[in-house]
Amino acid sequence: MAAAPRRRDTRGIVDPAGLLTRVRFRRHLPAPELRRYVERYWLIDWDLPEPYATHIVPHPSVNLTFQWDEAEGPPHAELTGIPTGLYTRKLTGRGRVCGVKFRPGGFRPYAPGTPATHWTGKVLPAESVFPAANGTMARTLTTPEAPEAAPDTAGPTDPTARLAALDAFLLGALDAFLVALAPEPDPQADLAADLVRRVRADRTVRRVTDLADLADLSVRALQRLFSAYVGVAPKWVILRYRIHDALELAGTRRNVDWATLAADLGYADQAHLVRDFTGTVGVTPTAYAANAGPE
Repeated sequence: MAAAPRRRDTRGIVDPAGLLTRVRFRRHLPAPELRRYVERYWLIDWDLPEPYATHIVPHPSVNLTFQWDEAEGPPHAELTGIPTGLYTRKLTGRGRVCGVKFRPGGFRPYAPGTPATHWTGKVLPAESVFPAANGTMARTLTTPEAPEAAPDTAGPTDPTARLAALDAFLLGALDAFLVALAPEPDPQADLAADLVRRVRADRTVRRVTDLADLADLSVRALQRLFSAYVGVAPKWVILRYRIHDALELAGTRRNVDWATLAADLGYADQAHLVRDFTGTVGVTPTAYAANAGPE
């Protein structure tokens, strides 16, 4: 018997069905040499008859994006630190985004003198951080088959050229990106990434003290590690992944036992889950389940 197709991972996306019916969204792994620090590449293309606002409950990751939106002008590149609240992006007309999602803790080696909290909540021109991430590079990545022309997003586009250009860019072939920075393996970055991965995968990690015990660190040392390498506090990471789980269930089931789910996620009671969900997503869990997210 053939195995059932694996369900697309939509954790963090508010109303994933609404988004995925409007855009072409793909994820790809980077070159093996980059996977220590880069989790994935992500590509989005859209051609919309009317505007659509997409909402994301952020992951604890820095993103580097090369983007073109016909309503915003020429292609450009941005560095986005971890948003502290719900991230909203309005999509209009035609456009493309070619993104690099760094692993939690994985961006620090590329800016070793700067604590990760420096980037949190900020959106910066990528060129101000990495000179090679300029408009020329953005045009290469958003229009790989015809850099001089506006992209044609009406039909499917082979992502191979964009992926190869991203690999080349991050490996240093285009403008000595990594050669100039020469990030050395950093065991603290690896530890931070491993701890965030544990929080995401293991629901028994419910409190900061649980995570500190796993790392054999004091709570204060754990907080310093996350400040320097992740950019947000360990409590923030635990809360966000709880909300990701709740969001996933609320969007796929109509009869969620919220009291049981609250207990499974480590909340003292259902009211605490409802408060955190509503404060993060903007609607209550039951309203989200009924309406597939905010309008």
